[in-house]
Amino acid sequence: MQQMNTSTASGTAPRSELTSHELSRIVDFLRKLRAPFDTGVPGASKDVFWNIVLELVDAHLHRRPIDKSGLVTLAGVPYSTGNRMITKMIADNQIRQVPRGGGLKTHFLEPTDTLLHAFMDYATHVKGHLAKTFGLRKGTEANEYYFGGSYFAAQIISPVQGDDIAVKVPGDIRFLLNDDNYFSAMRNMWSDFRNDLSRKSSFQLHRLPDLYTNAHKAFAAPTPDHDVVALNMPWLGEFAEKGCLAPLDELLNDAAINPLDFHPSVWGTGNWKGTQYGIPLYCTIEILAARRDLFEDRGLTYPRTFDETIAAARALHRPANDFYGIAWNGQRGMPIANSFMFFLAACQKTIIDIPMHNRESWTYDRFEKLKLQINTDDSVDVIEYMKQLAEVSPPDIAEVDWERGLNYFMYGQVGLAYCWTMRAARFEHELSSQVARRVAYLPPPSRRMRQIAAPVGGFLMTIPARVPPARQRQIMNALAWMVSPEAMKAHVKNGFPVAPRFSVCADPEALASSPIVSMVDQLARRNELVTWARPPIPEFSLIEAILGTEIHDAVFHGKAARQALRDAENRIHSGLQLKGGV
Repeated sequence: MQQMNTSTASGTAPRSELTSHELSRIVDFLRKLRAPFDTGVPGASKDVFWNIVLELVDAHLHRRPIDKSGLVTLAGVPYSTGNRMITKMIADNQIRQVPRGGGLKTHFLEPTDTLLHAFMDYATHVKGHLAKTFGLRKGTEANEYYFGGSYFAAQIISPVQGDDIAVKVPGDIRFLLNDDNYFSAMRNMWSDFRNDLSRKSSFQLHRLPDLYTNAHKAFAAPTPDHDVVALNMPWLGEFAEKGCLAPLDELLNDAAINPLDFHPSVWGTGNWKGTQYGIPLYCTIEILAARRDLFEDRGLTYPRTFDETIAAARALHRPANDFYGIAWNGQRGMPIANSFMFFLAACQKTIIDIPMHNRESWTYDRFEKLKLQINTDDSVDVIEYMKQLAEVSPPDIAEVDWERGLNYFMYGQVGLAYCWTMRAARFEHELSSQVARRVAYLPPPSRRMRQIAAPVGGFLMTIPARVPPARQRQIMNALAWMVSPEAMKAHVKNGFPVAPRFSVCADPEALASSPIVSMVDQLARRNELVTWARPPIPEFSLIEAILGTEIHDAVFHGKAARQALRDAENRIHSGLQLKGGV
């Protein structure tokens, strides 16, 4: 979840600890709480100020322009009464008038920073008091409680049957996680259900490059600072080979986790050389998002190949109007390296010579040396495709990462976007999204009508090897709760569309929660999800870092494709020799 952006025309309101979703739900809660009193209690009457404030804040949250007559109508009061109150609130610096533009003399209305700040303080008090009333928090630390999850109405039952989770799981478990919307929501849910035994401060969330650096530090510490470390799936081999990870097989024998309920290839992303080191908490799929309304209006067909993608992006590209054909991850380093590997997968190829099928365990014992296949005709084709994409992309595409590319699409500035399904969930659920219910979710295009290859990403929950065995068992109980079908279903229903468990994907409520869920489930049933696009070999991060510079130079800085690919292979081999590899 993102913290709400309360910037207005004249400045920026103070930052709130409430998310926009929480504040919107609190507004709705207050509206529904007051209405029966106004209509059902003898002598009661509508509070004009109360109703105007609620409707004004709600319109601001949803970026919905509202004028005076519209605000009075929503407030449900006589026009003369509402008009007098609005005039007074303008004079009292509680409502700001924003010119409509276009030469019109009328205005839209929005809350001033003063009113918005005061209302957010009040909403935080309401949230904390509800938490205290329902026993979820003491009420004095409202930021530790998330208002609005479906679990508020229907508590999730822990898979550890017959025992209170507080008995099975210590309250001081410390997590090192990726900074994304899923882990933020998981932190909120975990903090709520742990009651006063766990705090948000138990969770450290870092952006992906920083997570990699901090994971190294966490595993190197003689006494671990973290009990659970989330690893990007391609990092498995590196940390497993270094002996950083606790083997989980024995712990799984007694845990309430059923590996058979996971997609086999997804469960296999946590298995290295026959040993399970990680539990897949969530998986996310690289897809192509398209503006369904624009495609329908212009009679365009959804692209299935590289060429069709370029053609569709060109048809939508209107740079003079600040609207662009497509967004993708072109930033130097990790983003463009991953884009290159995903486009290579669309050619049914990968960066090393391995069989093109998913694994239930990753191992490379049979290779005497690492067989790179980067300097190939397929790689040249991919670089050419990326150059063509750049021509119909936003002008800053060379600096676009996952977040910026997502925002380009979500705020209606591009017609197509390569993105992860986990992030794409924001298109439908973010209040500020301008594309909700107007998105088609498509498999990633292949090069020439070849088999679809939709890359799988996500994170593995791992335990540092230096954590004492007795505590490892307690931590496994926590992980069992986090990856339980009940917990995953709650996440899916709250807008996080991909769970790696069959039982969750088959659940009718989960399927109905997002069009992404059923689309990804169909990809899985057709064996079009691939885990080999980024093979989790120990050398993966080295390869990724070098590709991140060489591919960027080839696409954006005029370096010849063949030269960049040759240099990449040579630099990788040199790096391996320095590390004592081949």
